Amino acid sequence: MSGPNRSTAVMQRRVEAHDSLDDFPTPPWATRALCAFLIAEGFDLSGLCREPAANRGHMVRPLGEYFAHVEASDIHDYGAGFAQGDYLFGAEPDPVDWTITNPPFRLAEQFIARACATSREGCAFLVRAAFLEGVGRYQRLFSVNPPAVVLQFSERVVMHKGRLAPEGSTATAYAWLIWLSGFEGAPRMAWVPPCRKELERDGDYPSEIVPAVKGDAGWLL
Repeated sequence: MSGPNRSTAVMQRRVEAHDSLDDFPTPPWATRALCAFLIAEGFDLSGLCREPAANRGHMVRPLGEYFAHVEASDIHDYGAGFAQGDYLFGAEPDPVDWTITNPPFRLAEQFIARACATSREGCAFLVRAAFLEGVGRYQRLFSVNPPAVVLQFSERVVMHKGRLAPEGSTATAYAWLIWLSGFEGAPRMAWVPPCRKELERDGDYPSEIVPAVKGDAGWLL
């Protein structure tokens, strides 16, 4: 019998302690893939978008390529210049047009509930595909408030703990779950076609953090 499989793709799993910050920066191309899908679906992304788990801003910056304003914050100060605050347990934020984020896995349900209550058009969450499993989560969330679209990546989205880098492999599959205001009916399954090479840009993997600039609507680009 062969020994245990210790390949990078098998061993690199996103497993975090209960009190972890769940620090896995999002590759910018994965955010552009969502925005391209929403535009193809006919949505106007010219309004205000909130990113409440902004980390070092690797999702905030591509969102700023599509939205007129991006309000960014995080519970932890990663040195990127964003407002620091507790999105879940602070005062309920003012409504925005869209909320888009890669939430901490263990708090994703709470992030979804708050975003659905404070997003005029919709909200989208980058989650592990395994998030769709679970009897408890089905009973608490999906049976009463299903997403309008499950947008599965056909390519693997590689995330590294604590850093953003273009190389690597992973055993973890990711999907965008999209909730739309006023949606009723069954969720639709869709796929992100292979697009990483098309959507990557020069400067996507910076060696230094570039601080954001504070504007009238919050911490904006």
